[in-house]
Amino acid sequence: MSNPHFLDSDWWRHAVVYQVYPRSFADADNDGTGDVRGITSKLPHLADLGVDAVWISPWYPSPLLDGGYDVADYRDINPDFGTLADADELIAKAHELGIRVIIDLVPNHSSWEHPWFREALATTPGSPERERYIFRDGRGADGELPPNNWGSIFGGPAWTRTTNPDGTPGQWYLHLFDVSQPDWNWENPEVAAMFDDVLRFWFDRGIDGFRVDVADSMAKHPELPDHEVNPHTGFGSNDKRPGSPHWDFPGVDAIQRRWRAVADEYADTELGGRIFVAEAYLDPISRLVEYVRPDRLHTTFNFDALLSAWTVGSQRAVIEKTIPAHESVGAPTTWVLGNHDNVRVATRYGKPITGVDYTVTDPLESAGDPIELGTRLHAMPTDLELGRRRARAAALLEFSLPGSAYIYQGEELGLEEVEDIPEALLQDPAWERSGHRVRGRDGCRVPLPWSGGVAPFGFGVDAAPWLPQPAHWDEFTVEAQDVDPGSMLNLYRAALALRRERADFRSDDMAPHGLDGGDVIAFTRGSGTVVVVNFGAQPVELPAGEVLLTSVDLVDGKLPQDATAWVATG
Repeated sequence: MSNPHFLDSDWWRHAVVYQVYPRSFADADNDGTGDVRGITSKLPHLADLGVDAVWISPWYPSPLLDGGYDVADYRDINPDFGTLADADELIAKAHELGIRVIIDLVPNHSSWEHPWFREALATTPGSPERERYIFRDGRGADGELPPNNWGSIFGGPAWTRTTNPDGTPGQWYLHLFDVSQPDWNWENPEVAAMFDDVLRFWFDRGIDGFRVDVADSMAKHPELPDHEVNPHTGFGSNDKRPGSPHWDFPGVDAIQRRWRAVADEYADTELGGRIFVAEAYLDPISRLVEYVRPDRLHTTFNFDALLSAWTVGSQRAVIEKTIPAHESVGAPTTWVLGNHDNVRVATRYGKPITGVDYTVTDPLESAGDPIELGTRLHAMPTDLELGRRRARAAALLEFSLPGSAYIYQGEELGLEEVEDIPEALLQDPAWERSGHRVRGRDGCRVPLPWSGGVAPFGFGVDAAPWLPQPAHWDEFTVEAQDVDPGSMLNLYRAALALRRERADFRSDDMAPHGLDGGDVIAFTRGSGTVVVVNFGAQPVELPAGEVLLTSVDLVDGKLPQDATAWVATG
């Protein structure tokens, strides 16, 4: 085992976690869709990269109407991806290589193909089966209007009317996301108990933790009141600021404490350290860190870092507010640059607008949700050379900060957003529900290139991938980058090796360095590793010491613009 920290009980406090989107990682059976055995076959790549854990996006049985986040069975594997035996083999192989395994928990909603929702549709209003979900009578003379004005994240209303067995119009059910994703009723003890069983089912199989999808959404205002109208959609706002009737509503805390108690049951087992990481877009950060108090979840994604513009002011603002806030509750910060819901970092950093400016009073007021932000970015031109240069610098900044860090598959290859997928091939539900206004997130989900000079680039053997790969990705395969000392892949390998080897990076100590200020962010980690990030046009003289790693070559011994350096001074 190459990971000396694998069995540390607090491994998660400094872990580097790699996100796998199963459909797009590796295709072992050559049907055009990634699968579990494909992931297993590429685990050596992740071990060589130097990650501590792999997070696998939903691999459950699903009609895949929202990329697997519409779960039909929480205790099995999608037949398109493999079997439970395949999952067991993956977990065992990962552990042999010193890699922990995290999977998705999707607790806000199920698929409309889940047996419990099918049972609910087959029964009458007020039945125990319907109480597992959120069904309501409609408004209006004949119940023809939705129960309230809430809007779906993917566009349109958050309610869909059912049809009774006799063909007459029936009740409405709530779905904050796609029509195929009915929301669970977390006031129902059956739902809470079912999820307890799901956690134990996977913990018993050796899973090391869960990434909690929309961790701020399970609790709803019991009266389901109308919400402030979004002038762009005409439906209730999905703004997550305080006062929302369905985001971060009281009751979420009790659910999270219940899950923490289940995870803690496994603290004394051989693996120990079973953890949760929350997906929650919340502002201000004082609300977010409530989720990682000692009796709730362990970590939560720092989406301010993901959304932040590549400017010295915005990046500094995120660092300066994030670290103290997490320290105040005894939790590590979790740094992230991209994921399956957001425009790839190499593309975003090459846009005229690179993200949200966190130096303003209310940065998220105009940012919107990730899907809307992605739509605005799509319309802008991209300088990919600049974007990749900044992505290299951002990776070294991310990996040098105290806490844990996440890598979305393909970031280590410098892959860009695929912005020219033919409309006929788009599969994100936002495309249809927005009336073909929002292209959605397919552009960051294109299957990875592993080897060879033509598609599918080793993703499978010769089957066409479920989304088309750009022809020029032959330059970005793992095979091509492996032999290029200056490649993004080898930069990541070098950075993660240093992060694992140097005690400074496993310390929580961080202090400003004398170079900090103006167009430069500079700080010292531990007892003597200095990190310098230059955002300005003027090259920067590095402090005396051994230059451990730079995101680009130095110019006359100085750090140029949009670059990061690590220097050993102690």
